[in-house]
Amino acid sequence: MRDESAQRAANASAPRVPDLGRRILRLFAPHRAQIALTIALVLIVATIAVFPPLLTQRVFDEALFPPEGGPDLQLLWTLVLTMVALWVASNLLGIWQTLITSKVGNRVMGQLRVSLFEKLQRMELAFFTRTKTGVIQSRLQNDVGGVANVLSNTVSSVVGNTVTVIASLVAMLILSWQLTILAVLLTPVLVLLQRRVGQVRARIATQTQESLSEMTAITQEALSVSGILLAKAFGRQSDESRRYEAENDRQVGLQVRLTMSGQTFFALVSIFISVLPAVVYVLAGYLIVGGDTGITAGTLVAFTTVQARLLMPLMGLLRVGLDLQTSGALFARIFEYLDLQPAIEPPAAPRPLEPARLGEVEFDDVRFRYPDAKADEPNTLDGISFRLEPGTFAAFVGPSGAGKTTIGYLLPRFHEVTGGAVRFAGTDVRELDPAALTEHIGIVSQEPYLFHASIAENLRYAKPDATDEELDAATRAASIHDTIHRFPDGYDTIVGERGYRLSGGEKQRIAIARVLLKDPEVLVLDEATSALDTVSERVVQAALDVAARGRTTLAIAHRLSTIRHADVIFVIDGGRIVEQGTHDELLDAGGTYATLFAQQAAHA
Repeated sequence: MRDESAQRAANASAPRVPDLGRRILRLFAPHRAQIALTIALVLIVATIAVFPPLLTQRVFDEALFPPEGGPDLQLLWTLVLTMVALWVASNLLGIWQTLITSKVGNRVMGQLRVSLFEKLQRMELAFFTRTKTGVIQSRLQNDVGGVANVLSNTVSSVVGNTVTVIASLVAMLILSWQLTILAVLLTPVLVLLQRRVGQVRARIATQTQESLSEMTAITQEALSVSGILLAKAFGRQSDESRRYEAENDRQVGLQVRLTMSGQTFFALVSIFISVLPAVVYVLAGYLIVGGDTGITAGTLVAFTTVQARLLMPLMGLLRVGLDLQTSGALFARIFEYLDLQPAIEPPAAPRPLEPARLGEVEFDDVRFRYPDAKADEPNTLDGISFRLEPGTFAAFVGPSGAGKTTIGYLLPRFHEVTGGAVRFAGTDVRELDPAALTEHIGIVSQEPYLFHASIAENLRYAKPDATDEELDAATRAASIHDTIHRFPDGYDTIVGERGYRLSGGEKQRIAIARVLLKDPEVLVLDEATSALDTVSERVVQAALDVAARGRTTLAIAHRLSTIRHADVIFVIDGGRIVEQGTHDELLDAGGTYATLFAQQAAHA
């Protein structure tokens, strides 16, 4: 599988995104005023930059070596001080312009990252089950970070260099049209070469980002607490290091290729820039011998100075062109995610919930299959129908893979039904505002997720404004209050990544307390005690019993002993309800439930 991932990355090409250039420009729309000011400053700085070379010609031809008499020191001071003033003004304006472009570029980059994060937040659960977390992180960090320079410097660089090139050409034509023709003779060749190099760099950039994604994914998998525990348990630390080293070697190679792919081009440009003044001197010599008296020493000094002012911004424009082609691949990857369409969208006009029917749950001939399921695979759920009145405790049991957890995830609309309808408070969940729906549903899963934060912060995730008294009430109900206060820092105790500083039972009871703070009308218990030892199971089960009082409860159970008191038990097998009734009724029926119960009792 890892070899296949590497091969896919090696063959990667940038996604095709229509109107990519226009969409990139639209990112700057909210910053029109700052961009206009930047352009104005760039125009002023570029215009100022043309005058010193022209003043240099006057310094040589009129102040130092006038046609008659000795040097004119008064004119020399005037010209030199004017040149110094222009340089100072140019640099001060340049600092201001850099400040503005830096702010605009970083704000655009920040907004791009936020937009990407918000889009990912809206994606359905299935997207995250089929996409590596590290790959998603790479899009947010590496791809957006990779276009930072383009976002910050492109506008000022393009405008400034373009104006400087045009102004320099005008100045060169004024000084000598013959020398100007020679100076720009090879420019079209350089432009064509730049386009070819840019295409190669874009392909390498895409492969580089894919490799970075794979490295981020490896880091996220191998260096998480779970990954470290797994590697240590099986003695695979060296294998994980080799896995990372292999991808790192590939990344190093790609970075070298990316760096070197443009160096030949820029070496040719550098040679061109270095040789051209010498060629200009030779041509000037022939022109002077041929009787062209318009070329003086001052003209040559001024021309070569302006020529340098032409070639450097021209090289800057070519470099920007390369950066844009390279970054285009990264922008395409970013927009590919921004263009994702969530499979589950909120309704345009959500229906209000009926307060009198909160807690009422109904599945009406529900069918469901995962989007990536093969055509010959049966539905995960096939014709599930039941109705629960508010306050009902319903249990769902059956063999692994029967579809029990899917039922719990369809109610809060984490997945979309393929057929039939799921109703909450008498309304199809597809017609409800997702936030309003999940506000009334609490979920306790087999592996509760805790942030690397304090116990209080983890609890207040359910209710940010919860008071200390409310925390105490919730933790007492979840049978975790005394345990928390035995910790030296109490509620301020840091639980570690995913709560690894706590036992399984402690994590589960904190998760229950968090749900109690939310105080939902419906509680979904997804095998909440199956991973616990017998002692912890009893404590957690007691807390769950308290949490379930007065609430509609859907308990997906593995251990049948925990749901003997359920109002109704649904036996799921092959995506269908094959039996339903109370614990005693199902035992008396002698069917699937009785068989499962007998098997568990024998191994107890």
